[in-house]
Amino acid sequence: MPAPTHTTSHRPAADGVEIRLPWWAVALPAVVFAALLLMILSPGRAQAASADPALGQLIERTFQLLFG
Repeated sequence: MPAPTHTTSHRPAADGVEIRLPWWAVALPAVVFAALLLMILSPGRAQAASADPALGQLIERTFQLLFG
């Protein structure tokens, strides 16, 4: 005859659901959102890329082939 096993759960009861997030799980998306918003709102400060123009043409043609 098997012995009864006692299982303990670290979850709270179903009526008292509590989810705890680390501080960076909230702060990191907020910081990224703010940075992207600043880049959208101030496009005049953007500098032209100094990469080889052939690379830009290759990317542009790739997008044309895939989406155009």
